[in-house]
Amino acid sequence: MHSRIARIAQRVLEGESLSPDAASELVAIGGDDLYDLFYWANKIRIHYVGRDVKFCAIVAAKVGGCSEDCKFCAQSSHHDGPAKDQAKLTDDQVLDSALHAGEVGADSFGIVNSGRGPTRNELEDWLKPLMMKIARDGKTRACATLGALTPETAKFLYDCGIRRINHNLETSERHYPNVVTTHPFSERVQTLKNAKQAGLSICSGGIFGMGEKWEDRLDMIFTLRELEVDVMPINFLNAIHGTPMEGMPKLHPMECLKIISIARFILPDKELKVAGGREVCLRDLQSWIFFAGADSTMIGNYLTTYGRKPEMDHQMVMDLGLKWRAYDGGGVEPTSESPTISRVSHTGHHRIPILYEREVAAAAPSR
Repeated sequence: MHSRIARIAQRVLEGESLSPDAASELVAIGGDDLYDLFYWANKIRIHYVGRDVKFCAIVAAKVGGCSEDCKFCAQSSHHDGPAKDQAKLTDDQVLDSALHAGEVGADSFGIVNSGRGPTRNELEDWLKPLMMKIARDGKTRACATLGALTPETAKFLYDCGIRRINHNLETSERHYPNVVTTHPFSERVQTLKNAKQAGLSICSGGIFGMGEKWEDRLDMIFTLRELEVDVMPINFLNAIHGTPMEGMPKLHPMECLKIISIARFILPDKELKVAGGREVCLRDLQSWIFFAGADSTMIGNYLTTYGRKPEMDHQMVMDLGLKWRAYDGGGVEPTSESPTISRVSHTGHHRIPILYEREVAAAAPSR
């Protein structure tokens, strides 16, 4: 047993926060000692969050046609990816997806919208009744991934019964300009603060394998700790043809597991959710995510790529002698029969209701 990993792990198990220096020591671990790292990450997982695992499901209610230039994304109108053209699901398709998510044991179900942020019409005229019904039905926790939020739009989501939002930092602030140039890192951080202020649970993580250094990985995870996120999605780049990152190599499975383990040391009591890229990067080691410290994973399909059949993930969990914990929070009633957005500041020619720091002077309230 690697004595240094054991000593660091014991301090975490005793309630001490991992320091950046100690995290850097763990990054230096390699070879057979990685198995000791996984062992202790699993011990920390069991100690803080228990043995049960959770599933999360999403539906891409609106895909493509995105104004932003995220280099990993197939939905950007800046790239020639397979999902660059905009399309929307019907209301029945979204609700059927929510029902199915509950049936396969998902603890959370998220409606995902492409774009920098939701328009007022999308929120009040399209998404509101869908969010309210999903929340009231209580089959899963009602979640949303809609892009940047103002305090007003975050409160509107809460008023509709949404209880968690996902908005990923994607990478470190240092590496961020190499990935996205059409909106700043600070906007993502502010969205998380706005959501937390509105009473929403926070789901935020990133994508690994986008050319970042380990220093960037640690910086992002420590930023997430400072922001007190509740859930960290861990995605591994699945490079898609037509995007600027189509030539990026896939991360090695052991590197993926190492990322999960170190995240568990830094965020011992948070939900670590392995999501995009799991199948293509981990391959036969997918079941190792839990031994490496994760306690949650995405079930079903992703945004623009297919996942595994839910039955395969059910079997994986059972084969490990574990069980999944479905949502048991019950239905959530909206704060009123017809929530409205009190004020919206629009920005840019897309008229997206977010407040962009360089355009504060030009922003004006709507209605």
